[in-house]
Amino acid sequence: MEDPNGRRDFVRKAMLGAAGGATVLAGCGGGPADSGEGANVQTRPTVRWRLASSFSRSLDTIYGVAEVMAERLSELTDGKFQIRAYPGGELVPAFEVLEAVQKGTAQMGHSASYYFIGKNPALAFDATVPFGLTARQYWAWVYHGGGLDLLRELFADFNIINFPGGNTGAQMGGWFTDPISGLGDLRGLRMRIPGLGGRVMDELGVTVQQIPGGEIYPSLERGAIDAAEWVGPYDDEKLGFHQIAKNYYYPGWWEPGPALSFYVNRDAWDQLPTAYQQALEVACHEAGALMLASYDAKNPAALQRLLDQGVQVRKFPDDIMQAASEATTAMLEADASDPAYRKIYDAYKQWRADSYRWFGLAEQAYADFAYDNILT
Repeated sequence: MEDPNGRRDFVRKAMLGAAGGATVLAGCGGGPADSGEGANVQTRPTVRWRLASSFSRSLDTIYGVAEVMAERLSELTDGKFQIRAYPGGELVPAFEVLEAVQKGTAQMGHSASYYFIGKNPALAFDATVPFGLTARQYWAWVYHGGGLDLLRELFADFNIINFPGGNTGAQMGGWFTDPISGLGDLRGLRMRIPGLGGRVMDELGVTVQQIPGGEIYPSLERGAIDAAEWVGPYDDEKLGFHQIAKNYYYPGWWEPGPALSFYVNRDAWDQLPTAYQQALEVACHEAGALMLASYDAKNPAALQRLLDQGVQVRKFPDDIMQAASEATTAMLEADASDPAYRKIYDAYKQWRADSYRWFGLAEQAYADFAYDNILT
């Protein structure tokens, strides 16, 4: 578990900062400060930001985390700091969120950083890499293993300060119109899959396409693609993939614990009073934790509904898993020729090795027995 004492101390300090920040805030946009707490609250500046999301409004969990964050932030600042979230394509296209925040078109963004590996391959470590960290392992690395510092060095090149912004947990392997019997069946397959997972699939002979979530269904429907991955049962059911493709594969080896991030334009961040900065950090943390819990609560029932509608859940053949693992290692090592990438990769790889050793001992032994034998 995350250290509860450390978490409470983090929240307590941030809240004390927000409560005690009236002196700082008095000269930041309000009129002259009067005596008394009520007057100090009135002198806090009003801040209005725009947030560009990469996700459609219909995906209430993955898009909704931005709205949860904004609501919590408003509560922490007595309504003085307001953020309006815009779904993908409304303010900027889904795959231009990073650039929009970098340039200040939006003060804030919410996305999966592997969408932007064309700008820097190391951005994948902010989200996930194939055969990488699970959600719990990722959070441990970020908050207790130096990961956040390394990632913030990376985002500094984009004039952005990043905050963990949720996680879906381990994802499914996607929807296929036809069953896959082995590695040979992947060759020539047209599949929507982003990030480094897409690069690995390309190595395995797949024709990879990167398509925003809202465009996947029509692409499947008209036969432009043969397969697609998104998240898991809850979101996938909402998007209706099961109406076209009945073969639902697992595991999503390319996304064992995909993290989302909130991006904040550095110039906008630096202009915030300290109390608002602390409140924003708290709101991001809380919303991110709630997102993972929400998926864990919603996916079991959604999976059962899909099964009731004739969906066939299938496991990827061993030869695909083995080939994907080997291709992933070769790809990650090839990219590590860049010193900045190597710095993050070496730290991530060591944390993964240590985490796998521990989780493989305690967690896996329990899961191997309990998941197969405990029926209640």
